[in-house]
Amino acid sequence: MEWIFYFAAAIAFVASVKVVTGENAIHALLYLVVSLLAVAMCFYLLGAPFAAGLEVIVYAGAILVLFVFAVMMFDLQGDRQPAVFQQSWSATWLGPVALTFTLAILLTYILLNGTFDKGIEPGIVGAKQVGIALYGPYLLAVEIASFLLLAGLIAGYHFAKYSTQGEHR
Repeated sequence: MEWIFYFAAAIAFVASVKVVTGENAIHALLYLVVSLLAVAMCFYLLGAPFAAGLEVIVYAGAILVLFVFAVMMFDLQGDRQPAVFQQSWSATWLGPVALTFTLAILLTYILLNGTFDKGIEPGIVGAKQVGIALYGPYLLAVEIASFLLLAGLIAGYHFAKYSTQGEHR
C-alpha cells in the first residue's frame, strides 16, 4: 500500500499546484477540494482515520463552503470574466473529476484489500489521543492558530470592503 500513499501524495501535489497557479478562484477551489481529499487519504494510510475524517468533514466541507462564500461576497474575480463562460464544462471539470475519480479507485482498492503490504500495520490514532494532544502540550499552538485565522478574516474583510467612492481598495 506504500505506492497508494505516494500516488495520493502526488495527486495532492498536482492539485495544490493547480490551486496556487489557477487564475479563476472557483476553479482553484475545486482543485482545493481534490487536494484536501488526497491529504485525507494520506492520513488514512498513515493510520489516522479520525484525522482523515476530520479533514473531509471540517476542511473539505465546512471551511471550503466558507471560501466559496468569501469568493462570492468579495467578488474576487472582478470584471475580468464576462458573463458568458470562456471555457466549456469539460475544461473546467475534467481535471478535478479525473483526480477525484482516481482517488475513489484507490480508496476502493484499499477497502477491498484491507491489509497493508510488507506487514506494516500502523497504530490507529483515535479521537481521545487527538484531543489530549491538542488540549495538552499543543494548547498554546491551537489558540495562536485560532487568533491568526481571526486576524486573517478581519484583514480580508477590511481590504475587500468598498471605499467611499464605491470602488475596491
